Amino acid sequence: MSALTSLFSPLSIKGVSIRNRILSTGHDTDLGRHGLPTEELIAYQRARAKGGVGLIIVQVVGVHETARYTAEVLMGTQDDCIPHFRRLFAAIHAEGTTAFVQLFHPGRELLWRRGGLVQTSLSASVAPTERFRLVPRELTPDLIADIVDGYGATARRLAEAGADGVEVVANHGYLPAQFLNPKVNRREDQYGGSLSNRLRIFREVAASIRGHTPPALIVGLRISGDEFDLSGCNEEETLTACRALETEFDYFNVIGGTSASAAGAVHIAPPMTISPGYMAGFSGKLRHSVGKPVFVAGRINQPQEAEKLLRAGQADMCGMTRAMICDPEMPNKAREGRLDDIRACIACNQACIGHAQLGVSISCIQNPASGRELVFGKVHRTSRPRKVMVVGGGPAGMKAAAVAGEAGHTVTLFERDRRLGGKAYLAQLLPHRAEFGGIITNLKREMELARVTVALGTEVTPSLIAREAPDAIIVATGTRTSLPPLEGEATVAVVASDDVVSDRVQVGNRVVIYDWLADWTGVGLAEKLATQGREVTLAVNGICAAAAIQNYVRDAAIARLFKLQVKTLPFMRLYGVDGSTAFFIHTAAQEPVTIENVDTVVTIYPGIPETSLAAEARPLCANVQLIGDAMSPRTAEEAVYEGLVAAINLG
Repeated sequence: MSALTSLFSPLSIKGVSIRNRILSTGHDTDLGRHGLPTEELIAYQRARAKGGVGLIIVQVVGVHETARYTAEVLMGTQDDCIPHFRRLFAAIHAEGTTAFVQLFHPGRELLWRRGGLVQTSLSASVAPTERFRLVPRELTPDLIADIVDGYGATARRLAEAGADGVEVVANHGYLPAQFLNPKVNRREDQYGGSLSNRLRIFREVAASIRGHTPPALIVGLRISGDEFDLSGCNEEETLTACRALETEFDYFNVIGGTSASAAGAVHIAPPMTISPGYMAGFSGKLRHSVGKPVFVAGRINQPQEAEKLLRAGQADMCGMTRAMICDPEMPNKAREGRLDDIRACIACNQACIGHAQLGVSISCIQNPASGRELVFGKVHRTSRPRKVMVVGGGPAGMKAAAVAGEAGHTVTLFERDRRLGGKAYLAQLLPHRAEFGGIITNLKREMELARVTVALGTEVTPSLIAREAPDAIIVATGTRTSLPPLEGEATVAVVASDDVVSDRVQVGNRVVIYDWLADWTGVGLAEKLATQGREVTLAVNGICAAAAIQNYVRDAAIARLFKLQVKTLPFMRLYGVDGSTAFFIHTAAQEPVTIENVDTVVTIYPGIPETSLAAEARPLCANVQLIGDAMSPRTAEEAVYEGLVAAINLG
């Protein structure tokens, strides 16, 4: 029996019984096409429903032609959308899960460029948005009325398609939030000024929805409890607004942040630097202030965390979206007490929100099947079991071994070090990155469940391959450390970042970090050394620090470096060190830049792929695959994906 009794108790709203308190919040998947759900989106949501989630709130659906904030946003403005959404809701219902859907207008937070052209955005007032650099047009009363009617008409279509409820998106600084915020809403008519006027559009939207739909339809409101920006709404303002709207909505769904600024946008998908369940304090206040159910999200990635805040009376449901992107079976595993089997989200943001912002379909660095359910689906048992040798215990090798073992092959993973993890082990040693080590923990458990044999401290040689006589070899040997080619004769230490991260070498008081990769490592190492009291200059071969990683994670890291007074130089290419001076080229200007009085230069530079074993193995085994950094140095996402594909290719 599970001890998570609160988490797995049902919740009833307006006669609709939700089987448990786990919620998949509305989130962009980029699995829609031409404004409509696709078979890929249906398969994605079906996997989460089958995994045991209580409620799925389907991603945003535009209520008006001016709501197209991305090229592939789902749209509900025409009746021909109904059969497409009907298939989606039917798939969710077939697995015993309740289905709501979000009603959306972005207002000024508009991203898509139609044919490359910047569109005219709309808002309560002519209040520029700094993140997307748009100056919106003030909505006229007639256009407000048209959009309000669009909310009702879209809700009618989605209700006809089978949705159990609809959720008005007023979080993250989107259109309704722009009316609520007096710093954005500078109107002097019936929609501006007093709180009652600024809430008028909320009431009109709710009335429009109820006027278009059956009385049984659930109507909720998603709102940011705190926008975490000096120009945004704070907790007290949001709490007052929700109290005033209690009669209009059947539930409130709480999150944090705003799309309008760098500081606020971090909270759209809060990274691992933010404490788990951090919005529960506000949701608890709201729950004790209104007589309606309150949902909460924000870094709730473990069932134990959700149970704790439910028992404390801080919410009625918990949004655990990224937890189920990472492991769709998380609810079933938690209900059955198999907590150690859950593949825990590490809040890296790389393939979930990171993919969406790149305009590609959602996935997960730990679970490449997410968003690709029609391609990979379930691992099938092989009809031809093979003896498989996996060489390398980083993420690529571990994933390959786990999937091959799950498929029924006899698998041994060989790792020359005394520990597993490869580069992921070093990544977790950086500040605020301890959770990244979860990828190692999760892959270890996957290998245990798949009955993989692990041989640590074992160097694989041609003679070992000959003795083992495997049917297939998967080579995931990673890279060896390298330094960039440098001119001059240095009197200062020039060291590789891996040695500094692992504390194998010490650095001086004045440190220059040359960051060729522009990923997590540079900002993390700069923070580590600056926190130790060293004077740090981060010279990045990119447009800004951490340019290669997801922008919420990047911006939070840059903010911490700013507070630590780390000097950051973009567009830098290190070409020499002479005496105590480091010499750079500004890659755009092609002009020299010198940094003097340096004690240590730390280089973050691509490693050299270790391919020699693959070449030696091919004469000894007919089936040799090279994957991960050994193929080409990239990230954990590519490593895990290629591990999965290599195991499937075994047949």
